Amino acid sequence: MTTLDNFDRRLLAEIQQDSSLPQSTLGERVNLSTAAVNRRLKRLSDDKVIERYSAQLRPDALGYPLTIVVEVEVENERMDLLDAMKTAFLACPQVQQCYYVAGECDFVLIFIVRDMAQYTELTRQLFFESNNVKRFKTLVAMSRVKTGLDVPVDDIDANSSSK
Repeated sequence: MTTLDNFDRRLLAEIQQDSSLPQSTLGERVNLSTAAVNRRLKRLSDDKVIERYSAQLRPDALGYPLTIVVEVEVENERMDLLDAMKTAFLACPQVQQCYYVAGECDFVLIFIVRDMAQYTELTRQLFFESNNVKRFKTLVAMSRVKTGLDVPVDDIDANSSSK
């Protein structure tokens, strides 16, 4: 596990808010030189603390106004069958997130779709043709209250005051 100091945590907080910021601006915000920011970001990427840089797009602006959460219960938990399902979910661009979970269901999927007709077609492809889906439960989101994948960065002030 990578050891993170307050500079690393502050950099991570800044790039989670806006990964397009120039390194010189990041340096000004966290009190580091541009070269130091560059070295730290490279190390954080090499150590897989930063998985990737991306932009967060608004789905409805691109014609995907519906968000659907689906709980999937499988028929058989053989690893080859589960792996085949994971592969199908990974390949589907409308599946934004996929979690293999413990509990009453086996997978939780987050879809974005153009309309219910598109979702119905996806259920045929991903669930009915699979022959390993026992049942699935569909939850249609009425509004997007909070979305994103930001990871909480430890409270910088609390860490520095405890030293």
